[in-house]
Amino acid sequence: MAREGVAGRMSFLDRYLTLWIFTAMAVGIGLGYLWPEPITAINEATHVGTTSIPIAIGLILMMYPPLAKVRYEELGDVFRDWKILGLSLIQNWVIGPLLMFGLAVLFLRNHPELMVGLILIGLARCIAMVIVWNELADGDNEYAAGLVAFNSIFQVLFYSVYAWVFITVVPEWLGLEGTAVDITMGQIAESVFIYLGVPFLAGMLTRFVLVKAKGKTWYHERFIPRISPLTLIALLFTIVVMFSIQGEAIVGQPSSVVLVAIPLLIYFLAMFAVTFFMSRAVGATYPQTATLSFTAASNNFELAIAVAVGTFGIAHGAAFAAVIGPLVEVPVLIGLVNVALWLRRTYFPGDTSRLAGVETCAGSATAPED
Repeated sequence: MAREGVAGRMSFLDRYLTLWIFTAMAVGIGLGYLWPEPITAINEATHVGTTSIPIAIGLILMMYPPLAKVRYEELGDVFRDWKILGLSLIQNWVIGPLLMFGLAVLFLRNHPELMVGLILIGLARCIAMVIVWNELADGDNEYAAGLVAFNSIFQVLFYSVYAWVFITVVPEWLGLEGTAVDITMGQIAESVFIYLGVPFLAGMLTRFVLVKAKGKTWYHERFIPRISPLTLIALLFTIVVMFSIQGEAIVGQPSSVVLVAIPLLIYFLAMFAVTFFMSRAVGATYPQTATLSFTAASNNFELAIAVAVGTFGIAHGAAFAAVIGPLVEVPVLIGLVNVALWLRRTYFPGDTSRLAGVETCAGSATAPED
């Protein structure tokens, strides 16, 4: 069977994700620019500390479906291959954060709030859309599930430490005292627990309880497809609210979008290329190589948005920078899916593996046969 195009293998909602995000941004900007006073009044009335209640609800709902999809019971499968696990750890928790930090300092050192937002994106390893990219690129579903579960746990435990070090400590070492943001590790830990810990626990409990009660087939074929659209709906709702609050500022500084988009583009391309050839060099198969590459090149922009908003407030430039993440990531990663399939033909000519019919964390979708 002839291979379908990447776009043709995605659901209707996923296929036009970039369009939906652009539309939500435009609606939000329009509301904030045309009716700034009512939007400001509503925002102030629904705030608790630095957090907007509508945004908090949107972000938590956004995180729940991907965390409910994770096959936590398969985490041990990843731990059994120390070579692959070690390579993933280096790529996700050493190279990725350092590269994004370097790009943030290089491009945005004169824009400290945007720099902080970019750093937060780099520290948030992907646990959601990577499942989509991995499936479309014929990656290893078992490893994807394991790495997503591992990254979920690692972020709950260590994201706040990473954020404190890279935002408050390291900039001072580089003589950037004027751009370092004065926050405590406790403030970040609180945001991480609310926006990642709560949906993480809810997703894990949902899986264990419903799989035991109804079985895996029902859970993946009936329950997961029903809750999956909630991520996109919550994301779009959050973007509308965020951009409505920042509408006037965005209209006045469109160059900020470009400033953030350039280092993001470099990051996605560099992480994918470096990881792909590192994985091939250590003898990984194509499915493993694709999984490692997309896991390293993707980022959890939901968490970055949540931490930026929860720690600094919606009006902070870090929140603005974080929301640019999906705007850049979606079209770039769709393009990289095609690149990965081309590289398979070039560097893995004997690999004809397909993962057709294998249930994935993305739901009941399967890859078609060649």
